[in-house]
Amino acid sequence: MEKIEKLTDLYKDVLQQITPDSNREDLQKTPLRIAKSLTFLTEGYYSNPHEILCSALLHEDYRQMVLVKDIEMYSMCEHHLLPFFGKAHVAYIPDGKITGLSKIARVVDCFARRLQVQERMTMEIRDCIHQALAPMGVAVVIEAQHLCMMMRGVQKQNSVTTTSAFTGVFLKDHRTREEFIHLIGARLH
Repeated sequence: MEKIEKLTDLYKDVLQQITPDSNREDLQKTPLRIAKSLTFLTEGYYSNPHEILCSALLHEDYRQMVLVKDIEMYSMCEHHLLPFFGKAHVAYIPDGKITGLSKIARVVDCFARRLQVQERMTMEIRDCIHQALAPMGVAVVIEAQHLCMMMRGVQKQNSVTTTSAFTGVFLKDHRTREEFIHLIGARLH
């Protein structure tokens, strides 16, 4: 609660700097709302993604691709504190251990709910899954739109940034990587 109070006080000062009428009735609760919002949007700092994956670890002799695609993700650009949002596609090829499917999405949320750059987040997701599950390979692709490019600066409304990161067989075997790329683009349902 102390963090919320401190952030609220800071945002009162921010509002006083950006609007000549910061005491308007409809702005009275805005600093508190911003404080609560930022606390929620950065809650990934207080979660351990490795523990998330290991909380549903199962020993299974499955050695084919496991793909969770179209995972909605929302993050905050650490350069401008503006949102970026899109979809993450995450695959791994188990080597004796699997995890609950929802845990993959939770790991994406854990890293997304931090101040981020898309490139780092892509690698953090890959590395976390690789370390926790020790699979034969991991593949991560993130497609996102960045409001810092859309609302300000270059103002390109339709730009999408795609990042990828691979380990193991996804790096070494082009057929495996091609299968992953094909599956994330296919509409099978």
